[in-house]
Amino acid sequence: MTDATARAADLLRDHRESIDRLDAILVYTLAERFKQTQAVGRLKAEHNLPPSDPDREARQMARLDQLAHEADLDPGLAKKFLTFIISEVIRHHEKLQK
Repeated sequence: MTDATARAADLLRDHRESIDRLDAILVYTLAERFKQTQAVGRLKAEHNLPPSDPDREARQMARLDQLAHEADLDPGLAKKFLTFIISEVIRHHEKLQK
């Protein structure tokens, strides 16, 4: 292995270790977010509130779009991610109301 190849392998390992740490952060952050949305779902169920809130969802989409631009992240990717999360949250809320 050449010196350049060895350096590239070291850099690749460092990048992958960073990605692994970030993946862990994402998983734990997502778990915490869902703990909070479960609490919201229980509260909505107790008070017979609708499982979804289209106005809040629209505000969150706009907020996420702005955050994505600030973070230099593809807003389309951010929107897909939040759309998936919101659909899961609503599904959980609907389940809690049954």
